Amino acid sequence: MRAVCMRYLGNHDEALATLTRLQKDNPLFSRAFQEEGHLQMARVDYDAALKAYQQATRLNPALLASWKGQLAIHSEQRNLVAVNQIKPQLERLGQLPRPLLAAMDLVAQGKLIRAEDICRQFLQKAPQHIEGMRVLADIGIKLGVLDDAEFLLESAVLMSPNHAEARIEYIEVLRKRQKFDMALMEADKLLATNPANPQFQSLYAIVCMQTGDYTRALTFFDRILSVVPADAGTLTSKGHALKTIGQTDNAVASYRQAIDHHPDHGEAYFSLANLKTYKFSDPELKMMQEQEDNPLSTPLDRTHIKFALGKAYEDRQEFSLSFDQYAQGNALKKGQSRYATDQMLEEFEAQKRVCTSSLLSRRDKAGFDAPDPIFITGLPRAGSTLLEQILASHSQVDGTLELPNIIALSHSLRRGDRGSAKSTYPDLLSQLADQQLRDMGEKYLQDTKMHRAGAPFFIDKMPNNFRHIGLIKLILPNAKIIDARRHPMACCWSGFKQLFAEGQEFTYSLEDIGHYYRGYIDLMDHWHKVLPGEILTVQHSQVVDNLEDEVRRILDFCNLPFEQSCVEFHKTERSIRTPSSEQVRQPIFRDSIDAWKNYNEWLDPLKESLGSDIRESYNIV
Repeated sequence: MRAVCMRYLGNHDEALATLTRLQKDNPLFSRAFQEEGHLQMARVDYDAALKAYQQATRLNPALLASWKGQLAIHSEQRNLVAVNQIKPQLERLGQLPRPLLAAMDLVAQGKLIRAEDICRQFLQKAPQHIEGMRVLADIGIKLGVLDDAEFLLESAVLMSPNHAEARIEYIEVLRKRQKFDMALMEADKLLATNPANPQFQSLYAIVCMQTGDYTRALTFFDRILSVVPADAGTLTSKGHALKTIGQTDNAVASYRQAIDHHPDHGEAYFSLANLKTYKFSDPELKMMQEQEDNPLSTPLDRTHIKFALGKAYEDRQEFSLSFDQYAQGNALKKGQSRYATDQMLEEFEAQKRVCTSSLLSRRDKAGFDAPDPIFITGLPRAGSTLLEQILASHSQVDGTLELPNIIALSHSLRRGDRGSAKSTYPDLLSQLADQQLRDMGEKYLQDTKMHRAGAPFFIDKMPNNFRHIGLIKLILPNAKIIDARRHPMACCWSGFKQLFAEGQEFTYSLEDIGHYYRGYIDLMDHWHKVLPGEILTVQHSQVVDNLEDEVRRILDFCNLPFEQSCVEFHKTERSIRTPSSEQVRQPIFRDSIDAWKNYNEWLDPLKESLGSDIRESYNIV
């Protein structure tokens, strides 16, 4: 309101300063960007205004004034392509019932439960309203209730087959549920409606990547680039595909092309940094320095560049500058996060309270008895990708992905009765019938079958499954569980300096990640107590120091015969989609074991949150 008043008074500099502070404190506050758009229009800076309006609608697509602002600018600049893209959006919003606009606005503010209530009330009166179904599906995705979202969007597509936006959203939720074959079928249908549409081609190519058809994906990326050769998003996606199949040099070339055409495209810089093996040149460092505080950059671009600069300075052993960039990047992400340490620790305690020795021993034969899954759990950046590559090099084991199925099941159980204010998970684990547990285990095996290549065993490498080991053993009593563990300072620092795509919000502050590590250790101690001999802990440092001995220990635990290929894991050719992809294509190295010590003088908040017992156990000073 102060910024608005300053704008009306003609004090534009003070208004902009106020908005800048507001955006820094709350990067998700869409109306701050909308007001900046109005302000920049008043200053006759149309480029800045357009950027602000675009960011506002990215954060909150219900902001009509921001869409109208974009339309006015594009019309003035005679950008007919953009005008024709925005007009249908404005028409759609103009036709939306007020309850749906209100629900969309609440979603943008993070008030999901209130938005859900409004949307459900609306759909009770208009159960086949496509836009209402889309809004409710979006809420479901944000709440992690992907099965509900999938059902809603599948229904919307069946009711309105020509509704492109609904089909795109249906494809996206299928991707999130890793139903890639179904997603490909839907992407193919979408593409058939307009084969020359670059957006449809790009989505089809991305789904091809996720089904493992990288050749076809690259063909489509090249097809798009033949029409729009400077498209930064396509060049970056092409780089991701090349990286995943091990064509690192070509991936680097594609990322560099994106930067050449769009020096402010933060994702391309970060993608180079995320290779872990790439070293930025002096000109590239200068370009990033010029872009890091570009007022026209989006918060996401700035965040990507901050993390890339952290890696660039780290490679130059300028650790003070490096830490500052990592800290700034994490602060930007923290400002967009609603993660709460206390809430997460309460969830850990609930697992300990419910999943007792009595419960687990009483129901140890209740679930589906297939021995197929090998779960690799732990914290991100703890060496789980290395363990996966070792096991996936065995002739009897399929490597897959970080599968979302267990976490999705926990979400559906947590959902329980919407009329109750209390979460029902993990409490209801003690109430489920044996047949229900068996059905859940069998459904897990059926739903994950698409990721397997025919080996008798397969790996589920979702790190956060450690929070649900009780659930896993109840529905899959013969599953193997491996805990990938790493020195607390090395693990936490590596997590702090890694920008994750999603799902690891505890890494955005040193305090949060320290408390999370402490909670993880405490919960794992509980699992070992109530499931004696059922979990194998593998220390990353031991794998590095005694590779063959640890490989034999892991294979013995999994009841697998020794194969030399597991020791020579770096020779195994397979697609790897995690940040460690380039590292595990090389022989074991020790470079990262003590890398955290370069930042030791800035890590006191982390040490404090880990607690004195962990510090003493690991001799952390």
